[in-house]
Amino acid sequence: MTPPMLHPFPSNTMHTLSRRGFAALALAAIALPPVPAAAQGALPPGPVTMVVGWPAGGPSDNVARLTAQRMAEALGQSIVIDNKGGAGGNIGSDAVARARPDGSTIMLATVASHGLNSVLYAKLNHDPLKDFAPIGMISTSPSVLLVPTDSPFRSVADLLKAAKAEPGKLNYGSGGVGSSQHLAGASFKKITGVDVAHIPFKGTAPAMTDLMAGRVDFVLTTGAMSFIRSGKLRPLAVASRQRLPALPDVPTFEEAGVKGFYTDSWYGLVAPAGTPRPALDKLNAALATALRNPEVQKQFIDQGALPVKPMGVDEFWSFVQQQMPLAAEQVRVSGAKAE
Repeated sequence: MTPPMLHPFPSNTMHTLSRRGFAALALAAIALPPVPAAAQGALPPGPVTMVVGWPAGGPSDNVARLTAQRMAEALGQSIVIDNKGGAGGNIGSDAVARARPDGSTIMLATVASHGLNSVLYAKLNHDPLKDFAPIGMISTSPSVLLVPTDSPFRSVADLLKAAKAEPGKLNYGSGGVGSSQHLAGASFKKITGVDVAHIPFKGTAPAMTDLMAGRVDFVLTTGAMSFIRSGKLRPLAVASRQRLPALPDVPTFEEAGVKGFYTDSWYGLVAPAGTPRPALDKLNAALATALRNPEVQKQFIDQGALPVKPMGVDEFWSFVQQQMPLAAEQVRVSGAKAE
């Protein structure tokens, strides 16, 4: 049904307004300042909080901080990182699912928060799809198998030989049960047939600390380029179909003799369900501006990531919905379970 036409003034008022009155109204309209974005339903004033479900210093935190800095410039509003680590990212997801849906709170989404955890955990306090709204894709990164610099393992073949010689002796670290490192390690075990123990940490950063100290034998993770360049860790192989531009001398697992082992971690941004579409569009536009920055592209490549072309809000959500069952199947095939 066509809505009734609304007039700005009652009909009798129209006849009583003088020309002087109309002139005054016109001048007042011209003098009005532009309507701020917040008043148009985009973002409320003040800083935007970006929740990261992992501790500071890990790969997810690095991606979040790089993205937040450039997005803030595009928005003209500051973005504050709030690390809520633990439970494979679920603590952060729970907090954002309950946050006010006005665009002032967003979250770094990952393959764990929107894929792995739905199968790894028997029960979640949130729904990865129903409790969130999409903003956009940031980047994808393949895992790299890392060992301490003084490790006796110089290749994947060396590590596999030792693991098969003494089943259960070697171990691998992860950022927690349900993390991408956990899944990668479980998949590596299944594909290679080796028996290695899983040691979960509360975030990737402490896992890397123990790896460098030699208390962990290896880690499969992303975003560790600073440790590699500084000589604190040695990369043995990359879990992608092609070598990384940042690590041209490091073979893929395929080249190292392990067939079919690929692990891609993706990063994106989401908001609480119910966040107005204008707010999502404004955040998506700021993200796209950030990702098109040549310096940002270079930094992602230097971090071992494969930058992606910016996605629209709906395109990103379609990607998330399509990859969730694939990630879930990877968990089932690997046999990984929340411990």
